[in-house]
Amino acid sequence: MAEAPVPAPAEWGACPADVAEEAAPYMLDCATVQVPLDYAEPEGRQIDLTISRMASTNPEKRRGILLLNPGGPSGSGLTLSTLLASRGLPKSVRDAYDIIAMDTRGIGHSTAARCGFTAETPHFGNLPPYAVDEAAVDAQAKVVKGIAEQCASSPDAELLQHLNTPDTARDLDQIRAALGEEKASYLGYSYGSGLGATYDAMFPDRADRVVLDSNIGDTHLNQDVIRLWGPGMEDTFPDFARWAAKRHGTYGLGRTPAQVRATFFELAERLDEQPLGGVDGVIFRMATFGYLYSPGQYPKIAEVWESVLTDDAAAVEQQLADVPADTPGGALAGTAAAASDAASGAASDAGEPWPLDNALTVFLAVSCNDSDWPEDVQHYRDTVAADRKAYPMFGAAGANITPCAYWPYEPVEQAEISPEGKQNVLIVQNERDPATPLAAAQRTREAFGDRSRLVTVDNSGHGAYLLHDNSCALEATTKFLVDGTLPKRDVSCRAG
Repeated sequence: MAEAPVPAPAEWGACPADVAEEAAPYMLDCATVQVPLDYAEPEGRQIDLTISRMASTNPEKRRGILLLNPGGPSGSGLTLSTLLASRGLPKSVRDAYDIIAMDTRGIGHSTAARCGFTAETPHFGNLPPYAVDEAAVDAQAKVVKGIAEQCASSPDAELLQHLNTPDTARDLDQIRAALGEEKASYLGYSYGSGLGATYDAMFPDRADRVVLDSNIGDTHLNQDVIRLWGPGMEDTFPDFARWAAKRHGTYGLGRTPAQVRATFFELAERLDEQPLGGVDGVIFRMATFGYLYSPGQYPKIAEVWESVLTDDAAAVEQQLADVPADTPGGALAGTAAAASDAASGAASDAGEPWPLDNALTVFLAVSCNDSDWPEDVQHYRDTVAADRKAYPMFGAAGANITPCAYWPYEPVEQAEISPEGKQNVLIVQNERDPATPLAAAQRTREAFGDRSRLVTVDNSGHGAYLLHDNSCALEATTKFLVDGTLPKRDVSCRAG
């Protein structure tokens, strides 16, 4: 592949109004970096990447830049730096780095991609519908074939072909060059763990200190990664069930964890047969899964369930509309609200793109371009049958057929993690994570070998460093980012 031209130096200025408002009270600068749409033709069409900077609070201690990625790949990351600051990002880290967040290719204030999804489009984003039998898989196959065709015929089809993890890693290096830095450190969550592993693999001499949090277990998304959500929900749900059982007098969801689990199936199956307003069993399962991203949201799960128990349709729809997306990867929780809009027939403002169109499009395009997805519908019938039995709570949704089975573009070649190289990778992982189970982080640790260390945290939820309060994980990760010191051996952090 031809060498990309060195980008023009970034020129910092004011951020877009919505970004500045969301970042308040913190101050950010923003800039635009132009990169090739197709790195095989670096002199061809260029696209814009919008980046933000939280400048070092002590230039005398500044050692470089820290690139951030919030996961997805679906949502804007321009204010991830301010989110982490609001969660207590240590001053030592803010002194050491200019913290660089961004909208990656295809997203938000960067050159954005849209398939033209609306609230009426039968595409609920990251999760296909709950599959009850082979007939449901066959029905979904017809739907997703139409979704793939819609994307291929959209005005942004050329851009969609070039949304993938290796090109996003190349973009990271272009940003590094535009900022005049010889190296770049990196902190990425969820899908961002795969992007960080890819950056390290493709640019080993330029990747400095790399932190991979909430790991997907690979460098990119594929069906195996998506299917992790099944065991992830089974791993994480018992924490909520114990919490709810202790509060049966308040919410009435069950006196024991087993009774709470039984209530989940009862409510989901009830909504499968008779939706409550715009909320059916698919949306109910999605909302429960999304709220498991953080133990702090357990009361929200309980409130949704309580409203379903009392047949309060208005309350359920309002509760789903209020699902917060304030953690990396948390946009998945918000998918439930989008699905509720679709089911209830809500329409976007006249002439305006549907707010979820961009996020759903990018997640889909990156997922499809990153991997050679099976085309045989029987494959999905088999994986659905296996996962439905093994992970009944998630309902094998992660194993169901997606538009990737009919995606018209060839998958890109992926980078591979290597155990050879400098010791510069810290892997951080909650023991119970609905989206990225511990087993995925252990696979990542094995792939990197002695170049890395694994910090496991006795916590439930998605996102360990700063996003869930644990002093042990905070100390280990901060020390690595500031001093470059990896623990002598893997670390197990107790709860709290």
